[in-house]
Amino acid sequence: MRRAGERYRGGGAATGIETLHAFSFGRFYDPDNLRFGALLACNEERLAPGSGFDEHPHSHTEIVTWVVQGELTHRDSAGHTSRIGPGDVQHLSAAAGVRHEERNDGDAPLVFVQMWLAPRVPGGDPAYEVVRGIGDATPYAVPGAGAALHVRRPQAPGERAAVPDAAFVYVHVVRGAVRLGDDELGPGDAARITGARGLELVALGPAEVLLWEMGG
Repeated sequence: MRRAGERYRGGGAATGIETLHAFSFGRFYDPDNLRFGALLACNEERLAPGSGFDEHPHSHTEIVTWVVQGELTHRDSAGHTSRIGPGDVQHLSAAAGVRHEERNDGDAPLVFVQMWLAPRVPGGDPAYEVVRGIGDATPYAVPGAGAALHVRRPQAPGERAAVPDAAFVYVHVVRGAVRLGDDELGPGDAARITGARGLELVALGPAEVLLWEMGG
């Protein structure tokens, strides 16, 4: 289990950006916390209205973004422009190289979770996709990383949701609270599971949870 309070805190009030890093990132270097399975980063981002990340490069990374609150504006050097809201999945495959910017162009706070995965084969051409209103029963596959994102949104206390059986499973609680075995997880908490078999999440009330299913 990794608790929300253990995340590395980045950004700052002057920039209008607050970032909570789950893995070693930039100046927050921890050689024992570099990745889990294919997952390299799980960043909780909070952007004030008018703030954002100016154009910057990425390469050899599968970048998947889940908006929690507000609307994210995306633009990249391959010509893609889009606005992403809650319930949408955005996937940018950086491949051999791409530049992008991410901004809060709205008048309300923006909160999103961005996750980076290592591709099995580096290089290739950048690609971009948005899936609107993904359902709980429809995992989003990232074949280049040998991974799939599952969304679980139980509504009632005691409601159960399956954890995928996989070599690696990463669980991130977006909102609400769930129980996994003997442990209770709240917003920002995460679990890193190896060799998952027959596990379930039990809701303690309405919740939203992201789960990465990853191969060995």
